Amino acid sequence: MKILISGVCGFVGSALARFFVEQDSGIEVAGFDNFIRAGSELNRRALQALGVRVTHADLRAQSDLEALPAADWVIDAAANASVLAGVDGRTSSRQIIEHNLLGTVQILEYCKAHHAGFTLLSTSRVYAIPPLAALPMRVENDAFILDPGGSLPPGVSAAGLTEDFSTTAPVSLYGTTKLCSEQLALEYGEAFDLPVWINRCGVLAGAGQFGRADQGIFSFWINSWRRQRPLKYIGFGGTGHQVRDCLHPRDLARLLLAQMRDPERKVNRLQHVAGGAGQAMSLRQLSGWCAQRFGPHPVASDAAERPFDIPWMVMDSSRAGRQWDWRPEISLDAILNEIAQHAEQHPDWLETTA
Repeated sequence: MKILISGVCGFVGSALARFFVEQDSGIEVAGFDNFIRAGSELNRRALQALGVRVTHADLRAQSDLEALPAADWVIDAAANASVLAGVDGRTSSRQIIEHNLLGTVQILEYCKAHHAGFTLLSTSRVYAIPPLAALPMRVENDAFILDPGGSLPPGVSAAGLTEDFSTTAPVSLYGTTKLCSEQLALEYGEAFDLPVWINRCGVLAGAGQFGRADQGIFSFWINSWRRQRPLKYIGFGGTGHQVRDCLHPRDLARLLLAQMRDPERKVNRLQHVAGGAGQAMSLRQLSGWCAQRFGPHPVASDAAERPFDIPWMVMDSSRAGRQWDWRPEISLDAILNEIAQHAEQHPDWLETTA
């Protein structure tokens, strides 16, 4: 099987490529990247040493994709993943649409030409902001949890959001580009008889993740704490109680491999792939973990609210469990320790990749 990965030199793309090469000698992996993210070049040589063919290409350019080798399956791991992209006054709204939506169109056209299967790595940020922001919360053990006495909208429980939670706008420009990409992928699959899988991912984290908060809060926080760099709790009273779940990309890769090996399985084409309630923690809890590992470090507080911010995002992946007998195997503590060890071994990581 020949697999092509977009964004192959990013954190997720490179982790997937390594997993596939290590797991099955019968898999041939190629990928492309435009190398605009700081840190992407670091992964090029390592992947090439494993036999991965890496091409410099921009998914927005039709001629770049036309020059790529034929593949049996394409995994779209390229995206501008910041929820503030296009609205923060520093980035272009047109550019995020070109990267995340029009880029998907280009890849789908490639799949159509080569009759290749397609996997979209989507996001938890396709869900409606107002009902997420209004979820009834209380604080327990320095973290927001759902208030069992409050009224919950459809598609959410203590186990997390399900795929049935509202996706009504506003969800952010980033979330909208991914939601539209999902719909286009499913339509292309039906129209041109292509196998398509849509995987909405929670926060992915592990060693080697680039050192920016919008590209991976767990890695950014641990690396910043290790280097005694300034950190700040923003919004929600400046308490750090906001919660996210966490998943290692190797756990994601196990599911992708199963999907590619069984493309005709008669199940729902869209599912959550996330750490869930068992692998969720707040920023303040993460600070406590860092203090035990590295020693104390002050964290500033800023109660100012930011656009599209939400207090709690935990995803229920029970559909993936039912459909694929899938569940996370790499624990949250193992992920944090992996990041911490990498931070200790690479003291200049933030300067290199941020």
